[in-house]
Amino acid sequence: MVEDVVRTLGFLCMGSRLRRIGERLQADTQQVIDEAGLGIQAGQYPFLAAIDRAGPLTIGELAQAVGITQPGATRTTGQLLELGYVDMQPAPDDQRRRLVSLTDKGQDLVVHSKKVIWPRIAAAVADLCGDLNGPILEQLAAIEDGLVAVPLARRNAVKEER
Repeated sequence: MVEDVVRTLGFLCMGSRLRRIGERLQADTQQVIDEAGLGIQAGQYPFLAAIDRAGPLTIGELAQAVGITQPGATRTTGQLLELGYVDMQPAPDDQRRRLVSLTDKGQDLVVHSKKVIWPRIAAAVADLCGDLNGPILEQLAAIEDGLVAVPLARRNAVKEER
């Protein structure tokens, strides 16, 4: 078996390790979404949640709310427009500003997701991290090992079996 260099190098590779964990969490979340047949990407959900919480937002405000670059927010908003989950209209107070809002289809998805998908993901991640305690590097190892042992998509089923 090949040594996990990122894990072995500890704090030197913390960013790589966090990115690796984030990518695994995104992939596992996507599996749950795909199993539900929703046709949306895990990375698009924060945009819908931001608009749901704050109401219509500009692309810049969405980028700030989600914590990504404005070009990234523009790209994701374009995808959501194509899927019919959001709409973009000029702001009533300034025609140069364009506001992104949920369509009825987008609102329906958010309502469904709040009831079914988001609680499932939150419970699975809480289950994964619930017993963590101690130094951060040990916690990261426990998260990585936990994701290998039982992916997020299976965590609720495994918990129900216990």
